[in-house]
Amino acid sequence: MARVLSLFRPQPFLALVGRRKPTLCKMSLDSRAREVFAAAVESVQPDTVVRQSIERKEDLVIIDGHKFTLKHNLHLVGFGKAVLGMAAEAERIMGDHLVKGVISVPHGIQQTLQQHGKDQLLLKENSRIRVMEGAKHNLPDADAQKAAEGIAQLASELTEKDLLLVLISGGGSALLPAPIPPISLQEKFDVTRKLAAAGATIQELNTVRRALSLLKGGGLAHCAHPAQVFALILSDVIGDPLDLIASGPTVRSKVWPEEVLSILERYKLLNSVPASVKDVLGRLSPRWQEHEDETDKAEHVRNVVIGSNGVALKCAGRRVRELGFRPVVLSPGVCGDVRSVSRLYGLLARFACSREEPPPEIAAEVLRLGPEVGVESWDLCRTMQVLGEGRKEGWGATCLLAGGEPTVELTGKGRGGRNQELALRVGLELRGLELPPKGPVFLSGGTDGQDGPTEAAGAITDGGLYEEAQAQGLDINNFLTNNDSFTFFTRLSSGQRLLVPGLTCTNVMDVHMLLIPPIPINIK
Repeated sequence: MARVLSLFRPQPFLALVGRRKPTLCKMSLDSRAREVFAAAVESVQPDTVVRQSIERKEDLVIIDGHKFTLKHNLHLVGFGKAVLGMAAEAERIMGDHLVKGVISVPHGIQQTLQQHGKDQLLLKENSRIRVMEGAKHNLPDADAQKAAEGIAQLASELTEKDLLLVLISGGGSALLPAPIPPISLQEKFDVTRKLAAAGATIQELNTVRRALSLLKGGGLAHCAHPAQVFALILSDVIGDPLDLIASGPTVRSKVWPEEVLSILERYKLLNSVPASVKDVLGRLSPRWQEHEDETDKAEHVRNVVIGSNGVALKCAGRRVRELGFRPVVLSPGVCGDVRSVSRLYGLLARFACSREEPPPEIAAEVLRLGPEVGVESWDLCRTMQVLGEGRKEGWGATCLLAGGEPTVELTGKGRGGRNQELALRVGLELRGLELPPKGPVFLSGGTDGQDGPTEAAGAITDGGLYEEAQAQGLDINNFLTNNDSFTFFTRLSSGQRLLVPGLTCTNVMDVHMLLIPPIPINIK
């Protein structure tokens, strides 16, 4: 481990962050953690990310550095849980250059936003954008299919003089169901459901979805040809893969029928698929060959991610500095079982809080856990190097930031979510360390404001969690076995550790943070 860490030179990082003492702050660690989470969520609000991505100068609009001349030739489509707010801001910026638009959003979203006073995320009364609600319970339905048909019709009527602005966010796949005729919506849903039940991978499921869809896998961009297409994307997927977010309707991907038939045969479903599916797959070539002038580069299409977990962590880091901490970002792609993830954060906390040189076993186990939680060895080594330097050189308080989407193995029927269960497990890992303000605090929260079927986004914990629960007659292991983390945190100290931001109107997965106060070290 020493050889690995010796590859890093401390001076470049010190030169980057400087040696100025952090700002003094009288807020508790708990309050500061909540402040940082709020800053992360605020940075990826639907209207905020659009406003920061589009600049208009009279009849000229600049999107991600690309200039377009507006001549009342702008059209807009969108689909996703956060798209209503994105569309409202886009229309405010574009003004009367917007000819018309169609967006597909979740059932009841307009009423919900009104009830929560989120008027800035609603369209004006004289809007040129048609709002269509559908996909109850986040499942494709007839209303969502009708919206998808309206989006396809708008796109197909455009010319080379038009610009199509496409707004995409999480949940967009269920809000854009458009099976290739003669396949019905129910038939397509049944095929993918059977594949999932048979153990197909997410890559295989997406391959089949794209092959059976008129708009996914680049189908929307294909419909809009020869118009210019610019997609602004709010990502809720680890790594921000453009072809997976809402199944990539503006990202061209060739899917050959033979590939899909092979997947169906692999899971012994080929003989049971409907005749309509066999009819579509029996066609000789992919639909992309219909337009010979569409090159592989698809130069008329541009995709840009304007909001993501990485963006949220970057803004959280700025707020961290204002609150007197030095930020270090581990990774925006933490995944894997919450038990492994909680173990990782517990080890990093002990590494950073050690008054003496941490035993090499800690670093070795951290590196071993890397592949299980989706974090590269390089990132783990870099993080431990920074934490070690901060401890030895007396930088003061440090904040470890990370994000992603861990998973929970369901063994019970309680109420909870991955963020609350992660916080609960990390609390156990921190047992034995000093209590705040001298010891670390951990927060895990979902940026969508809802962790599982609960009204909480997550929870905050520290090394005193176990003793606090014992004193109140709460058996942590029983709650974990029943996946009942929300009930646990609700009963513990009247719910004071719960993170309840309310409706956030966005989603870029989860934010994790470990606040580490200044640690006095023993110098031998």
